[in-house]
Amino acid sequence: MEIYTLIGASGTGKSHLAPLLAYQYEINYILDDGLLITRDRVLAGYSAKRERTRFGAIKRAILNDHRHAREIREKLAEIKPEKLLILATSRRMAQLIAERAGLPEPQYYLDIKDVATPKSIQTALTIRGKENCHALPLPTLAIKKDFPGYLIDPWLSFFGRSHPGKKKVAVERSIIRPIYSSLGSFFIAEHVISGLVAYIAGEIPGVYKTTRAEVITSGNDLTFNVDLILAVNPDLVSVLQTAQQAIKKQVELLTGFNVNRVNLNAKGLHVPPAEVGSLQPGVEKIRKLAQLDIS
Repeated sequence: MEIYTLIGASGTGKSHLAPLLAYQYEINYILDDGLLITRDRVLAGYSAKRERTRFGAIKRAILNDHRHAREIREKLAEIKPEKLLILATSRRMAQLIAERAGLPEPQYYLDIKDVATPKSIQTALTIRGKENCHALPLPTLAIKKDFPGYLIDPWLSFFGRSHPGKKKVAVERSIIRPIYSSLGSFFIAEHVISGLVAYIAGEIPGVYKTTRAEVITSGNDLTFNVDLILAVNPDLVSVLQTAQQAIKKQVELLTGFNVNRVNLNAKGLHVPPAEVGSLQPGVEKIRKLAQLDIS
């Protein structure tokens, strides 16, 4: 069996680059962050990105759990791959993973700095640091059931060989936000999150004020029930959609938590006193149709 390894510091884009390298070297199996992967599915293992602490994620990635390591070994013994690519942060880590997976010592070491540009590495580090976003070398459908609430976006790339006669192939990767944060395990009081939601909503053009911001927590997942008073606007639905998207994006970015749902309720319209006369016919129509309280 030929064992390849891709070495690079955390957050430098190894998982993003892995499908390209696997394609170029004709490798059908990847061992990444505790998962044994082949093309579009997980064969065995448990992802380090589902651990609740960074320390736990490291232990999971190096197959520290005996049952986890045994599952990987048994599956490898069953499929007997000719080639395998291991992703690791150092040579020692790659050797340790190989040992615990019952594999021979890696023969080929590839450094991320030799296969990726400095600009792409810096971009990956920036995204990891600011948004806590990670890539998995798997299509969305293959991981959705294992990462409910943590999936951000699929990412489709087209890879091709340099020599003629080889058509380009599409490889989908998925961008997720792991359970653990770069800050480790931390706690944010619900009233602080409620205030944050109210502030974010209040900054949206067309939102007059927030009257209620309820936070429902479940583990590391959040659901918001938010009541708003809107300013008179020809497109109230667009205002609500913009507020909904802004709340989800900003709360996830600032807290590291995953927002499952943002339920917005338009409880009323605010009409400045100077405009009441000119807007009265439209206001009366809205009042009758929607039975809204006009303040």
